[in-house]
Amino acid sequence: MRISANGLEIEVDVQGPPNGEPLVLIMGLGMQLVGWPDELVQALVQRGFCVLRLDNRDAGLSSGFDHLGVPNLPWAAMKHWLHLPLKAPYGIADMAADTLGVLDAMGWQQAHVCGASMGGMIAQHLAARHPDRLRSLTLLMTTSGARHLPQASARVQRALLSRPDGRSTDAVVTHLLNLVRLIGSPGYPSEPELTQARLRASVERAWRPAGTARQLVAVAADGDRSPMLGGITAPTRVIHGQADPLVPVAAAHDLAAKIRGAELDLIDGMGHDLPLALLPRLAEGIAVNAGRWAGR
Repeated sequence: MRISANGLEIEVDVQGPPNGEPLVLIMGLGMQLVGWPDELVQALVQRGFCVLRLDNRDAGLSSGFDHLGVPNLPWAAMKHWLHLPLKAPYGIADMAADTLGVLDAMGWQQAHVCGASMGGMIAQHLAARHPDRLRSLTLLMTTSGARHLPQASARVQRALLSRPDGRSTDAVVTHLLNLVRLIGSPGYPSEPELTQARLRASVERAWRPAGTARQLVAVAADGDRSPMLGGITAPTRVIHGQADPLVPVAAAHDLAAKIRGAELDLIDGMGHDLPLALLPRLAEGIAVNAGRWAGR
């Protein structure tokens, strides 16, 4: 369903008991709410959560910003690496305000929040700027954006910036499948047929590469969030794959060191994805962290 939040129309999916513990799942760059596997959602519902997934602005079925044009990504990348000022169509803070608007629209004064990759960056803003609204914070495969941290390899960066070989659904699915294989979990390889089916369903739901480009510039322009991390008071769990090729695991150690009381869960063989075999562990980690709030 669509709800009005922060002046936009945000697509959400809500599952679980209405009186359950409210939990918001925020997806990453260019990803849609369906990027959160149904199996994970059901595992969380079974643990008593009322789970809300949302399409970030410029992704899925939420409001878009095509009127702002398509960024020149090579130029933006050069300015980023040269530490030059970078103007984005909108910021990660704006996306956090969208999520806050969703909480307001749902009538949730407080909620547990879990963000993956870019979603984790959005969650950092939300937790630091509005500490009274979070019960707990789980950060999956994300980063503070500190400049000293190791970056993805040139091969991975090129793949992230590459385009499909054509506009057909088959071409887009093939493109995404190649990217998933590159950044996925070597210790938990995906089932090709299942992965392809899920990617096809996602592309048929929405395919918005211009929105992804705008989100990517927003990530680059957001810079180093380290100064705000000291303002996070919610019980925090940092979950990261030891084999993440997109956001190297040093980012997890960095986050855990900068967020007061943060717990760190490093997973051998996990890359930058959500393998089916690890979903029970992820659900348990989110639930255990939420229990830290209940125990206060």
